[in-house]
Amino acid sequence: MRIASFNVENLFSRARALNQDDFSEGKPILTEFSKLNILLEKPVYSADDKTAILESLDRLGLSASDENKFAILRQNHGSLIKRPASGPKVAADGRGDWIGWVELKTEAVNEIATQMTAKVIQKVNADILAVIEAEDRIALSRFNEQLLKPLGADYGGIMLIDGNDDRGIDVGLFTRAANKVESIVSHVDDMMGTTRIFSRDCPEFTVRVSATKTILVMVNHLKSKGFGVPAQSNARRKAQAKRVREIYDQRRSEGVKFIVIMGDFNDTPTSDPLSPLLGAGSDLRDITNHPSFVGDGRPGTFANGTASNKIDYLLFSPELFAKVTSGGIFRKGVWGGVNGTLFPHFPEMTKAIHAASDHAAIFADFTL
Repeated sequence: MRIASFNVENLFSRARALNQDDFSEGKPILTEFSKLNILLEKPVYSADDKTAILESLDRLGLSASDENKFAILRQNHGSLIKRPASGPKVAADGRGDWIGWVELKTEAVNEIATQMTAKVIQKVNADILAVIEAEDRIALSRFNEQLLKPLGADYGGIMLIDGNDDRGIDVGLFTRAANKVESIVSHVDDMMGTTRIFSRDCPEFTVRVSATKTILVMVNHLKSKGFGVPAQSNARRKAQAKRVREIYDQRRSEGVKFIVIMGDFNDTPTSDPLSPLLGAGSDLRDITNHPSFVGDGRPGTFANGTASNKIDYLLFSPELFAKVTSGGIFRKGVWGGVNGTLFPHFPEMTKAIHAASDHAAIFADFTL
């Protein structure tokens, strides 16, 4: 059987800031969005906080209006900002003074890109597929019915639990044929002090794969490097990896032998944030280190596939790793440059916006 992980970067709708021909156009918007949301959650807004809020609103294009091309400021009750003739001012003195939020506008994903996402899933042909950055279960179901089914690549089991990301990007699972999800444990409310640990969730899916065997599948999308203060992002990602390791150790102590932890970890194997999973003392095994793993000369899974872009993983417990027969990275849904100068991509992709994702799918085959 085959198990795989694929960051689909949304299926039908995507934040407009992420849906540009050139990602550099949208990245500053995402950075400010992340920064502003942290500021807005403060119980008290200091004078410096108010200055920073105004600066972020200005960079988001929300100084003069509650809406622009990329974002919307919702002021449902009370007011965050007033706009007198003398210039915008923060009217609220803290989170308790108003009810509302800032949200990113979304738009339809390029039609060819959506078709290429389906084509990647068809070609990978996994029995159990973790999907990262999916909108919701309804989107997964519609994608399955409208795009996968015509290709003969549809799934019978579809599961996704809403997580903590206010952009609505979550992690889910497709299962096929005899592989049935028997139980789900969510960690969406696991706490570290007053902060939820997981940026999305760390769902545990117990999947029955035969009359006598189950696999525990833990799907993750750890904190991104791209937005916020690097030191804070690294600390959050390490706390998430540590919590994943704690859950893994607990299940091992309970006698669960076949475990896979997979998804987008947003960091490299030797990084400090991933040390709880891949450092000394961990018995988790990376599929890329299996002697039967078939590489293509590019160890990374993101963008151009360099070693610094190895951020998507399949990690196995020793017992499950011993059952692996092969593995690989499927890269044809990633833009490989004009005429595929970096690596070959699907011929239908004639420009970067047609790419299924910036992430390659990673897979493993095993026999239980």
